[in-house]
Amino acid sequence: MTEQRTLLSAEIGQPLAARLRPETIDEVVGQTHLLGPGRILRRIIEQDAVSSMIFWGPPGVGKTTLAHVIANQTRAKFINFSAVTSGIKEIRTVMQQADENRLFGEKTIVFVDEIHRFNKAQQDAFLPFVEKGSIILIGATTENPSFEVNGALLSRCKVFVLKALSEDEIVTLLKRAVSSPKGFGNQDIVISDDVIRMIAVFANGDARTALSTLEMAVLNGEYENNVTTVTVDTVEQCTSKKSLLYDKTGEEHYNLISALHKSMRNSDPDAAVYWLARMLEAGEDPIYIARRVTRFASEDVGLADPRALELAVAAFQACHLIGMPECSVHLTQAVVYLSLAPKSNALYMAYENAKRDAITQLAEPVPLHIRNGVTKLMKDVGYGKGYQYAHDYAEKMTDMRCLPDSLLGKEYYEPTEQGLEGRFKERLAQIKAWKAAQEKK
Repeated sequence: MTEQRTLLSAEIGQPLAARLRPETIDEVVGQTHLLGPGRILRRIIEQDAVSSMIFWGPPGVGKTTLAHVIANQTRAKFINFSAVTSGIKEIRTVMQQADENRLFGEKTIVFVDEIHRFNKAQQDAFLPFVEKGSIILIGATTENPSFEVNGALLSRCKVFVLKALSEDEIVTLLKRAVSSPKGFGNQDIVISDDVIRMIAVFANGDARTALSTLEMAVLNGEYENNVTTVTVDTVEQCTSKKSLLYDKTGEEHYNLISALHKSMRNSDPDAAVYWLARMLEAGEDPIYIARRVTRFASEDVGLADPRALELAVAAFQACHLIGMPECSVHLTQAVVYLSLAPKSNALYMAYENAKRDAITQLAEPVPLHIRNGVTKLMKDVGYGKGYQYAHDYAEKMTDMRCLPDSLLGKEYYEPTEQGLEGRFKERLAQIKAWKAAQEKK
């Protein structure tokens, strides 16, 4: 078996991701917003009308792949630069050669991977040649080019934002790898759809990670009678983690977020953290969880603890800035805090009650005295007439009515006595008592 495995490895040669690298636009998986029929980047490539551009996106989404597609379809000379190994001297040598080629009508495309690693001086070395059209520069970066690319250089480039591949797109790519002669198509591989999706979930939008994981799983699969079987256990061993089968758009997705929400509502931090971990370790987008947690902060805690929303928003920002796995602790902090916070759904109920009236009374006019009379005509017909500016009064409020006549006396917000909301309830009672007294005068 060891000898067979060695022969198999030798036969494969190049890494799977390299063997499957697309050569045409139609072979590219993902980025349909740029490469779909009639989309701008597709038209540019098909018409060989490439100009200087920068591909910005997370790892493994196809930045280098697109550069290779352009190299295959363009009539220009294509030069691949590495930001890690190339210095200013090498850049200028190539640029001068490109300048000479231009005199003979030959275009030169220079592809710079990880352009954000070039310092300002290195980037400046490209600028004069881009300006006069000696080269067409294509840069790839995982960092925001607004901060990492020279402003003068950036202004001469089109920026295309590449997105992480969806789970379904990764599944498509993996199935192609299993069936294609460039991949494992010449071997007898047994792998279920569930296991393929498991790898797709683990890859989290990164095609290179997905293909590398598949390759490891196949090479370490159960080999018998010339058939390689890839199981859940195989993938778990290759990823060094218990990857959970989890459909982020199916019923289990909604079951788990429901379990998290209801555990927090029931003030059960242990259960809440468990359901949080279930989702994150299965590959759920932390931003999605952060949005739901932020919603919970106002829907189920509200003014019982106004700081709950601040903490939830801070956790959301942390998830956006640093991502997984680091942001797991920020979400844990928010989930535990919200579980232990006093609960009130008064804000949620206030809006729902007001929404019903708003929908059924859409034509109810705004009272004239609280309309904004910005023109003479508006003032002449009564806009703003009788308006009372609260700051002009000692109490910083008046008995002016702000609801439409048909809704006078309607109460939507009914505060509880939970946590700090008890203070808001007391304050609201004082306001209502004062206004009632003014009406009697």
